[in-house]
Amino acid sequence: MVKSQFEFLNDTLDLMRFAIKQGFVITYGEAFRTKEQQEIYIKTGKSKTMNSRHLVRMALDLNFFLNGKLINDPEILAPIGRFWMSLNPKNRWGGDWNRNGNVKDEKWHDTPHFERVA
Repeated sequence: MVKSQFEFLNDTLDLMRFAIKQGFVITYGEAFRTKEQQEIYIKTGKSKTMNSRHLVRMALDLNFFLNGKLINDPEILAPIGRFWMSLNPKNRWGGDWNRNGNVKDEKWHDTPHFERVA
Protein backbone atom coordinates (compact mmCIF):
# COMPACT_ATOMS: atom_id res chain seq x y z
CA MET A 1 0.00 0.00 0.00
CA VAL A 2 2.90 2.38 0.68
CA LYS A 3 4.08 2.14 -2.94
CA SER A 4 0.57 2.85 -4.25
CA GLN A 5 0.11 5.81 -1.90
CA PHE A 6 3.53 7.16 -2.88
CA GLU A 7 2.66 6.95 -6.59
CA PHE A 8 -0.75 8.54 -5.95
CA LEU A 9 0.90 11.39 -4.06
CA ASN A 10 3.43 11.95 -6.86
CA ASP A 11 0.59 12.19 -9.38
CA THR A 12 -1.14 14.64 -7.04
CA LEU A 13 1.94 16.85 -7.06
CA ASP A 14 2.01 16.78 -10.87
CA LEU A 15 -1.71 17.63 -10.92
CA MET A 16 -1.24 20.59 -8.62
CA ARG A 17 1.69 21.93 -10.65
CA PHE A 18 -0.38 21.59 -13.84
CA ALA A 19 -3.37 23.39 -12.34
CA ILE A 20 -1.21 26.22 -11.00
CA LYS A 21 0.28 26.69 -14.49
CA GLN A 22 -3.31 27.00 -15.76
CA GLY A 23 -3.83 29.93 -13.37
CA PHE A 24 -5.65 28.15 -10.54
CA VAL A 25 -5.07 28.69 -6.85
CA ILE A 26 -5.52 25.40 -4.99
CA THR A 27 -6.49 24.71 -1.42
CA TYR A 28 -6.72 21.43 0.38
CA GLY A 29 -10.11 19.78 0.76
CA GLU A 30 -10.16 16.33 2.28
CA ALA A 31 -8.06 13.19 2.07
CA PHE A 32 -8.50 10.46 4.68
CA ARG A 33 -11.98 9.66 6.01
CA THR A 34 -13.06 7.35 8.76
CA LYS A 35 -15.81 4.81 8.15
CA GLU A 36 -18.05 6.83 10.47
CA GLN A 37 -17.51 10.02 8.47
CA GLN A 38 -18.21 8.18 5.23
CA GLU A 39 -21.50 6.87 6.70
CA ILE A 40 -22.49 10.47 7.49
CA TYR A 41 -21.68 11.50 3.90
CA ILE A 42 -23.85 8.67 2.57
CA LYS A 43 -26.78 9.72 4.78
CA THR A 44 -26.49 13.37 3.75
CA GLY A 45 -26.01 12.64 0.03
CA LYS A 46 -22.44 13.92 -0.15
CA SER A 47 -21.25 10.46 -1.21
CA LYS A 48 -22.75 7.48 -2.99
CA THR A 49 -20.63 4.58 -1.72
CA MET A 50 -19.06 2.97 1.31
CA ASN A 51 -16.21 1.91 -0.98
CA SER A 52 -14.71 5.40 -1.04
CA ARG A 53 -11.02 5.54 -1.84
CA HIS A 54 -10.74 8.16 0.92
CA LEU A 55 -11.05 5.28 3.41
CA VAL A 56 -7.71 3.85 2.23
CA ARG A 57 -5.92 7.17 1.65
CA MET A 58 -6.15 6.87 -2.13
CA ALA A 59 -8.39 9.89 -2.80
CA LEU A 60 -8.03 13.60 -2.37
CA ASP A 61 -10.43 16.50 -2.69
CA LEU A 62 -8.94 19.80 -3.83
CA ASN A 63 -10.52 23.25 -4.14
CA PHE A 64 -9.76 25.21 -7.31
CA PHE A 65 -10.05 29.00 -7.43
CA LEU A 66 -9.86 31.44 -10.36
CA ASN A 67 -9.80 35.15 -9.60
CA GLY A 68 -10.77 34.40 -6.01
CA LYS A 69 -13.87 32.40 -7.00
CA LEU A 70 -14.30 28.70 -6.15
CA ILE A 71 -14.73 26.74 -9.38
CA ASN A 72 -16.82 23.56 -9.42
CA ASP A 73 -17.97 23.68 -13.05
CA PRO A 74 -16.92 20.37 -14.63
CA GLU A 75 -16.46 21.97 -18.05
CA ILE A 76 -13.99 24.50 -16.68
CA LEU A 77 -12.16 21.84 -14.67
CA ALA A 78 -12.20 19.23 -17.48
CA PRO A 79 -8.62 19.97 -18.65
CA ILE A 80 -7.40 19.33 -15.11
CA GLY A 81 -9.43 16.13 -14.88
CA ARG A 82 -8.13 14.92 -18.25
CA PHE A 83 -4.57 15.66 -17.16
CA TRP A 84 -5.10 13.68 -13.96
CA MET A 85 -6.45 10.67 -15.84
CA SER A 86 -3.56 10.85 -18.33
CA LEU A 87 -1.03 10.35 -15.55
CA ASN A 88 -2.09 6.78 -14.79
CA PRO A 89 -4.85 4.49 -16.12
CA LYS A 90 -5.93 3.88 -12.51
CA ASN A 91 -6.58 7.59 -11.87
CA ARG A 92 -10.22 8.72 -11.85
CA TRP A 93 -11.69 12.19 -11.56
CA GLY A 94 -15.11 12.90 -10.05
CA GLY A 95 -16.09 15.10 -12.98
CA ASP A 96 -15.81 12.24 -15.49
CA TRP A 97 -16.42 8.99 -13.65
CA ASN A 98 -16.79 6.95 -16.83
CA ARG A 99 -13.54 8.37 -18.28
CA ASN A 100 -15.06 9.10 -21.69
CA GLY A 101 -14.06 12.76 -21.87
CA ASN A 102 -17.67 13.98 -21.82
CA VAL A 103 -18.54 15.69 -18.54
CA LYS A 104 -22.07 16.47 -19.75
CA ASP A 105 -23.23 12.85 -19.61
CA GLU A 106 -22.44 12.35 -15.92
CA LYS A 107 -25.39 12.07 -13.54
CA TRP A 108 -23.35 13.13 -10.52
CA HIS A 109 -20.27 15.35 -10.44
CA ASP A 110 -17.72 15.49 -7.67
CA THR A 111 -15.30 17.85 -9.37
CA PRO A 112 -12.89 18.34 -6.42
CA HIS A 113 -12.37 14.56 -6.20
CA PHE A 114 -9.27 12.77 -7.53
CA GLU A 115 -8.62 9.12 -6.80
CA ARG A 116 -6.56 6.05 -7.64
CA VAL A 117 -8.52 2.81 -8.04
CA ALA A 118 -7.16 -0.58 -7.05
